[in-house]
Amino acid sequence: MKLLLVDDDVKLVGTLRRGLRAEGFQVEVALDGIDGAWRAAENSYDLILLDVMLPGRSGYRVCADLRRAGDVTPVLMLTARDGPLDEAEGLDIGADDYLTKPFSFTVLVARIHALIRRAALGEPAPVSVGDLELGLRARRVHRAGVEIPLTAREFDLLAYLVRRPGQVVSKHEILTGVWDDDFQGDPNVVEVYVARLRRKVDVPFGRRTIETVRGAGYRVVPA
Repeated sequence: MKLLLVDDDVKLVGTLRRGLRAEGFQVEVALDGIDGAWRAAENSYDLILLDVMLPGRSGYRVCADLRRAGDVTPVLMLTARDGPLDEAEGLDIGADDYLTKPFSFTVLVARIHALIRRAALGEPAPVSVGDLELGLRARRVHRAGVEIPLTAREFDLLAYLVRRPGQVVSKHEILTGVWDDDFQGDPNVVEVYVARLRRKVDVPFGRRTIETVRGAGYRVVPA
């Protein structure tokens, strides 16, 4: 099994590479986010070990970009940051699991094997609101049994909302969660994409799943 390890801690990388090779894994290494993203896009791996705080490009950004490109390789995030919001952010952008440093090597190996086994079983259960279903790993959307083609950004926005059913999500939260933390464009892009989604997932089916909450944001409700 072939792993990609992306971490800028040279000492930790050396230790993990030796240990993982002793466990029978092939291990390739990248020491920054840019090289890690390039290797992940150009090669095939059974799993990616991805540090959060990386030079060049954050692990969150690398993972999000992979998912937007349709890459379903299991991603295990590694981080020195410890908190439920940090973990939620990693899982929201498509990571499969999250391990806080310092961690037990035995636990790491167990998590790796579990994620690879899970990936081998195929697509996890879809996320749904009413009759709207999203396959997060395959990045496919169905409503009433009909597949709905979406662009990568449209899918990311819909997934962000569907994971928070009934919750009002502000425009700022959407820009941060779906676009980039340092987004400098027109914030009205959110309205543009919400309108696109409505035309694709609501209007043809006579539904009103994506609601506007005036002065507050948007929420998804069963329809």
